Amino acid sequence: MTFGLEPSDARGANLQAAGITPSLDDLAAALRAVARTGIPCPTVSSRRPELGVDAAYRIQAINAEHRVRAGARIAGYKIGLTSRAMQQQMGIHEPDSGVIHSDTLAQAGSQLRTDAYRAPRIETEIAFILGQDLAGSADLATVRAAISEYCLAYEILDTSYGTWDINLVDSVADNAACAGVITGPRLPFGPDTDPRTELITVHADGRFVAAGSGRDILGDPVLALHWLTHRRPHLRLRPGDIVLAGSVHASLPLTPGRYHARSSHLPAVHLHVI
Repeated sequence: MTFGLEPSDARGANLQAAGITPSLDDLAAALRAVARTGIPCPTVSSRRPELGVDAAYRIQAINAEHRVRAGARIAGYKIGLTSRAMQQQMGIHEPDSGVIHSDTLAQAGSQLRTDAYRAPRIETEIAFILGQDLAGSADLATVRAAISEYCLAYEILDTSYGTWDINLVDSVADNAACAGVITGPRLPFGPDTDPRTELITVHADGRFVAAGSGRDILGDPVLALHWLTHRRPHLRLRPGDIVLAGSVHASLPLTPGRYHARSSHLPAVHLHVI
């Protein structure tokens, strides 16, 4: 008898034991099982070394569809690995993206528990809120015009693999490690808004832990959203969607304490971790 696995999860485990190549559905099911059992699964790249990034996005989409059927709403998208600091930290040298689900969103001042995650890390980001639809491969002017508000945000990262020694395929398949999003107060985003000029500092329990600027995100955070529309042109972003442009610093281990990030223009965002 197999404990802690859904039928599809058990099939994937049995196929692997028998030396049979697991399907994308099997790989997706193994990732879903981790959220339920807390037991890490092998990396996708170790089970299917030949898979490319497009296949990894299909695995991500399969599990996003499962989340929606279970009642979660797609609230937007995260874009990761957009700063040199994050690319160097992860050894991955191109961006990736994942889905933000409504049940992972929280407001500044929220309280999180570290035991709700397996190996959590935290990043400070610039987030955009869309005011109009954005679909297909949009030009930069169209992307800018679609943004209605922006804010500071924290992203909580977690891994289903029990290790951060992963590659781009592993990250994408695991929803680009997006486990939570905490947004701060918003400001309007207008034609003259320049998020490149945001100078951001982060403190934990009053101790300086990180800093960065909007320019650290591909030179201009709006370029991250522009990248998303070209890398995933089938996505339809809607008014109210939140898009994280990426971290301005290398990710930090999420440990108990009070986190506080401020920037030169945007209101501060804070978080209490127990």
